[in-house]
Amino acid sequence: MSKANNETTWRQKAQAQTELALERLMPSEKADPQVLHEAMRYAALDGGKRLRPLLVLAASELGEADPVVLEHAMAAVELIHVYSLVHDDMPAMDNDSLRRGKPTCHVQYGEATALLAGDALQTLAFDILSRPTNLPSARQLKMVNVLAQASGSLGMAGGQAIDLANVGLPMTQTELEHMHSLKTGALIRAAVVLGTLSCTNLNDDDIERLDHYARKLGLAFQVIDDVLDCEADTATLGKTAGKDADNNKPTYVKLMGLAEARLYAEALIEEAVTLLEPFGDKADRLRSLALFVTKRKN
Repeated sequence: MSKANNETTWRQKAQAQTELALERLMPSEKADPQVLHEAMRYAALDGGKRLRPLLVLAASELGEADPVVLEHAMAAVELIHVYSLVHDDMPAMDNDSLRRGKPTCHVQYGEATALLAGDALQTLAFDILSRPTNLPSARQLKMVNVLAQASGSLGMAGGQAIDLANVGLPMTQTELEHMHSLKTGALIRAAVVLGTLSCTNLNDDDIERLDHYARKLGLAFQVIDDVLDCEADTATLGKTAGKDADNNKPTYVKLMGLAEARLYAEALIEEAVTLLEPFGDKADRLRSLALFVTKRKN
């Protein structure tokens, strides 16, 4: 099997592993309140690249991970991501009707249920991540703290607030990168750090180097997102194409142009991959995911 095929197979297996973990850890749609649980499962299951849990898993391969802690971390970071998508799609935010190739949660279940589903997905993430494990309690508490900081006003939610405040306004590259380091990058960084924290034999220096890798990866991911919003069609993206341009949002394509934005993303990925050199072959999955970010079509 070629290296490319091997990496594709690994991603598919990791995506399936994430799906099974989410399916098992989320409340059953048969449990009351049934409609809320159904909406949560509708939003979280059967779709998406699962990049964040894949990053958790890939980072964990650098050490010796506790399998239960690892599964909980993979599920928790994806639940935070999904909650953010549910809220982001709602009329008060981006007002989108399509996500992962199917109607958005508020279109399917109504705005009130979608709002509650997002709230419940967020709290479920911290419920799962704080469940008892064999990991030292201080290290597990650090994992909860990392995910909380990446999700709040100094992370993802803060980035979204900056984004909403700057619709139709010009932004410098520095301002744009700060916004996306919070809106998109914070959770990608958290995913990598959660993977390393699930291994008791990785030290602070390892975690810091991997965090620098994740910072560049998160920025490249957003740049490519902006490129795809212009290049790809709705069917390929699984969400409404051209939405950012229609909403007059600041993007890297608007700032740099299409070709320059793609070149910038590729340069960021090259820098990210260079940071992995001290880890040798153990970092092959992280290298593969970095390259996947620039080659993806959705």
